[in-house]
Amino acid sequence: MAFSLITHEQTKSPISEAYRTLRTNVQFTSVDTKTKKIMITSSGPREGKSTTVANLAVSIAQSGKSVLVIDADLRNPTQHKLFELRNHEGLSTFLVQDDQEKDFIKETPVLGVKVLTGGPIPPNPAELVGSQRMRRLIEEVSEQFDVVLIDTPPIIAVTDAAVLAQEVDGVILVLASGEVNKEYAQRAKEQLDKVGAKILGAVINKADLKTSEYYYYYYYHGSDDPKKKKKKS
Repeated sequence: MAFSLITHEQTKSPISEAYRTLRTNVQFTSVDTKTKKIMITSSGPREGKSTTVANLAVSIAQSGKSVLVIDADLRNPTQHKLFELRNHEGLSTFLVQDDQEKDFIKETPVLGVKVLTGGPIPPNPAELVGSQRMRRLIEEVSEQFDVVLIDTPPIIAVTDAAVLAQEVDGVILVLASGEVNKEYAQRAKEQLDKVGAKILGAVINKADLKTSEYYYYYYYHGSDDPKKKKKKS
């Protein structure tokens, strides 16, 4: 199914309802501590992490909050395609220049959502996302927006996501239903645990919409207790 952003006209669709539930569950993690900087990754490629980032951003914005999406997947930037933006410059160019981040942040057709696209693919993405300038960027924009969502490469494939996981308030892991290898999923969680990431939960993506089990969001919170799994209706 081709990707399209959730609009107000689609708010009664099963997918939009799933993202609203995901949004609510993310908000519940902020009861004791602020969860403003959220990284979204996956265990492997083509699991739907980038579309999850974009639609979660739209859902959060529809609740009245300001959202910045940072495309930190500098190896395969996608957010500019999803939001139909130009990508001749973006995060990769910002990180090697002295300009302010506001010069690279782009408006989108969605009220409340702005995007810092990935920009041209650099020869040294891991070095760029692990830089002091990247850390300062995340801190600065978290003061300007209610929520910052960071799209990163798959956690197992490269080190980029593991580096950024240490700079955010929480991580969401996207897994493709019926496609992801269980061993890969476990390795992804172990990689995040190893760097001390706070795993907010996991999104099971690409499940059959014809069944009642089309979308899940469940909390780890340091436990793998299956009783904590929350089913979406």
